[in-house]
Amino acid sequence: MTTPSQQFGRSAEELAEEWLRKKGYRILERNLRIGGGELDLVAQHHETLVFIEVKGRQTDQFGGAPYAINARKKRQIIKLASCYLSQHGLSNQFCRFDVILITGTNQGAPKLTHLEQAFEVSSSDWQW
Repeated sequence: MTTPSQQFGRSAEELAEEWLRKKGYRILERNLRIGGGELDLVAQHHETLVFIEVKGRQTDQFGGAPYAINARKKRQIIKLASCYLSQHGLSNQFCRFDVILITGTNQGAPKLTHLEQAFEVSSSDWQW
């Protein structure tokens, strides 16, 4: 049985995927379990491989969705992306890290914000 929070999260990911497709992204993976974690979306946009974290919050209370991506979460996404690149033989593939923030409201349609290149990766971030 799924909780209302899980249902909202699934709806947020579906909304994000639909929005990305309309913007010309080709979705390669969704909810991919890899390296002990999960990548929400992996997409191709032109020549760039994009790892996309989707964060949904029902309200802006406590800062809303933007505050859900902390340093620990960024490190985890980078680690999982590294596993993906390694497993697919894409060590020289240009990639970026995006975040899609979805804030739902009870009164209307959810608000979607796409943060392209939401964070950068230094060479030391790839060292495990």
